[in-house]
Amino acid sequence: MMKHAYDVYSDRCPTRQVLTRIADKWALLILDLLRAGPHRFSALHRRIHGISHKVLSQTLKKLERDGLVSRTAFPTVPVTVEYALTPLGTSLTGAVSAVAHWAESNMDAVAEAQRDYDARQDSGG
Repeated sequence: MMKHAYDVYSDRCPTRQVLTRIADKWALLILDLLRAGPHRFSALHRRIHGISHKVLSQTLKKLERDGLVSRTAFPTVPVTVEYALTPLGTSLTGAVSAVAHWAESNMDAVAEAQRDYDARQDSGG
């Protein structure tokens, strides 16, 4: 096993903040969409159903702060803003995509497991 300078199992390890960010459903969806190339804010908002403007803006700022996403403003009226993956963000997208699309591929099995579990709980088991 490779030795790292950080220990994700330690409650004081700063990696916990990064894990919290990338485990967030909105961050995961944004990063996965940006795999296809840069997107404008409005395009991200249209594509990710259910995310508010505020949450999208906050999540993009956090991803930018973490060095995963870059923000480029173009001098138009009104200003056009585009978001893209940084090299660091690109290095994460394989894992992010795998998680996001695993959910799509396995949702029926998960739903069945949930129904089975709930039925056992309802019957006192």
